[in-house]
Amino acid sequence: MHQENMSANFNNLTRNDVKRRRHLGEHLTSEGIFIQYILPEIIAYRDEYLWADLFCGEGSLILPILGTIPERERESFFRNHIFMCDIQEEMVKRAVKRAVSYGIPEELACERIRINDSLRHFPAELTSVRTKVYHVTNPPYLYLGYIRKNSELSHYSDLFQGTGNGLQDLYQIAMSNDVRNDIRRMVYLVPTNFLFGKSVSERIRSYVLGNYSIEQATIIERKVFANTGTNILILFLRKAETPVEKIEFRALKISEKSRVGRYILRKEYRFSAGDAFDRYVEKNRQRNSPEVYFYLTRNEIVSNPGPNPVRIIDSKSYNSEGYSLFHLSVSKKMYERLKENPLFVRTLDTGTSRGRAGLYEIEKVFGADGIMVEGSTYRTNPIHIFFNNISSRPLALKIMNEFNRRLEELREETDSEFMTTYKYSTSSYTRKYLGLNQVKSLMKTIDIGGL
Repeated sequence: MHQENMSANFNNLTRNDVKRRRHLGEHLTSEGIFIQYILPEIIAYRDEYLWADLFCGEGSLILPILGTIPERERESFFRNHIFMCDIQEEMVKRAVKRAVSYGIPEELACERIRINDSLRHFPAELTSVRTKVYHVTNPPYLYLGYIRKNSELSHYSDLFQGTGNGLQDLYQIAMSNDVRNDIRRMVYLVPTNFLFGKSVSERIRSYVLGNYSIEQATIIERKVFANTGTNILILFLRKAETPVEKIEFRALKISEKSRVGRYILRKEYRFSAGDAFDRYVEKNRQRNSPEVYFYLTRNEIVSNPGPNPVRIIDSKSYNSEGYSLFHLSVSKKMYERLKENPLFVRTLDTGTSRGRAGLYEIEKVFGADGIMVEGSTYRTNPIHIFFNNISSRPLALKIMNEFNRRLEELREETDSEFMTTYKYSTSSYTRKYLGLNQVKSLMKTIDIGGL
């Protein structure tokens, strides 16, 4: 085969593999993660539970337990204490092969490691012994927004209806299934936004933590998976005897400066680990604060024609040279509105310490007067911000400086834990996402009269 054909075939295989992983939300966990962070915490209970993984992949989160069992006892232990499944036939085959390498007969391995779509069908084998099931798993991660933007993923849509209504990710479907099926103990590897996210995880967090206590956790803010920079949380959960109002636990946070932190989660703040932000807003709320709203739509521009020239970028039109810039003419009213509202919200850290989330001047960053959006809005795009009760450009700039100062102080004091970790970060530091509701909330702490 010619070299160029070999290269093309390899590239096609690589692209197909990436597409498959993305469409399944698949991120395989290394055995090292299990051995270092999970096995030492569960080994004392080894003989008490049925160890299950309903999204087992190659079996890295369960099968290494066999390495702690004498060889002559492994077959019996496997038969009585291990149950695994995965939606992919290839993954099941790999897990079976791995079990065989521990000395498990292939027939028995095939009996206890099966193909199953566990997001839709909770295994009946577990419901009769659910009080003795310890579910250790790394479920698929696939955000609902990504699913809705890709028609080929429409088969997932039904999962977010009925009992899944309001949930935002496939990993949340998996967790809610365990709660409904009364699984008493669990170890979940999930994105850190489960603890720190706002709208993306408030519903699932309230549902799970309203019924379970957190025994301990490890927060890993560095690259764990081979194919994504998703930061993960290893969460040890135990069914509570009564409804939960407050959870206190310690967590090892592994980043550039690893440390052990103490966390207090309160039901009133939807069990958010970043509730310091909410408490700050409540304590510093001002009556005479800026009132803001977001987005400049294309319809607003075209419905306000006039003789006044403006430069507008399209937030959805981006290439290697930047955003597309349009020279348009608008009415005097629209022209003045743009000049009086010169700011945009950068919701996402760019990947360098100079490109932090916050408020910025549209002119200085983009050489434009406005940022236009048409159709669906995307949370990671630059977003034009407008003031309802302010019509002064100088005052808007003062608000920008005060807002950013407060935001950076909060990030320093809380290690940015009130912000959502951006899923697909590969930067040298942990990139964070600032929600628009957080922008509105922090605005409420600024006294316009004091600027």
